[in-house]
Amino acid sequence: MALIEAKLEPKHPAIPTPKPAFVSLKNVLFACDFSTTSEVALPYATAICRHFAATLHLAHVMSDTGMLMLSGGVDYVSMGTIYEDAHTEAKERLERISLGLGEIPHHCHVRHGQVWQNLAEIVRQNEIDLIVVGTHGRTGLGKLLLGSVAEDILRHAPCPVLTVGPKVAGRAKLPALQARRRDVAPVDLELHEIVFATNFGQDATTAAKTAVLLAEEFQAHLTLLHVIENYTELGSHPGPIEEGLRRLQELVPADAVLQYMPERALEFGSATECILRIAAEREADMIVLGARGTLEVGTTHLPWSTTHHVLANAQCPVLTVRGD
Repeated sequence: MALIEAKLEPKHPAIPTPKPAFVSLKNVLFACDFSTTSEVALPYATAICRHFAATLHLAHVMSDTGMLMLSGGVDYVSMGTIYEDAHTEAKERLERISLGLGEIPHHCHVRHGQVWQNLAEIVRQNEIDLIVVGTHGRTGLGKLLLGSVAEDILRHAPCPVLTVGPKVAGRAKLPALQARRRDVAPVDLELHEIVFATNFGQDATTAAKTAVLLAEEFQAHLTLLHVIENYTELGSHPGPIEEGLRRLQELVPADAVLQYMPERALEFGSATECILRIAAEREADMIVLGARGTLEVGTTHLPWSTTHHVLANAQCPVLTVRGD
């Protein structure tokens, strides 16, 4: 249930045509497992690189589990041959993908072992500013990338992570996702609506700053959302409501230069359901969340299942930003 939606009071005179703030992205890592979800996520990675003139790092990690399943328990000699063949095939597949990148600078990385340990090394060596990964949206034993790999990335990545879930392809605004063109480089990234959700944790300021910078860069409309769960004193004790609205307003820097005045949205109920509903109603092009090492959104300790549902069911990419 929505309690209130309001425009933020301007802290300075409105500027009709603001100059977008510069968002610095020099190196983007695209974690690829050659699945259909990776295919959906790739145009976002390339569009981001094209917009910010960044270098794209395409990485595929052959996990130990995957190699064991592929080998079927054969001897070490055969295992070595299987590894060499798989490494060669993965390298060739990445190189085929890179043929469609046009003039986007890029590097291909093929590694073997634990996925995050190898990705972390690539992140460190290449000063990665953003990780882009596709998510399957599976549960139970089938939750391969979303359940384990993406969770490791979200827990440990020192930079923002953009996840593209299975429901994004159905309404994606990137033409390459609809036409399935081989050359994805010309696709432009357009952000018209951004939803930033927070529970005012230690990560709130950093995540809010990122959302504001993106809104400035793309001259997008920004909605700041706070969800109050299990609140039963709506009529008799409105203090948390006023406090929530005030804190939402404080998250927008006084020197922010935005094309549109941000809106505040205060909701009651399930955080997951409210975030997804508000994003769907506003036809958001991106959801921005604060995510710390314990997979929290703000001060509420959210279980992995909650973050999982947002990532798996969002109809737009989700950007998670760790606090300082």
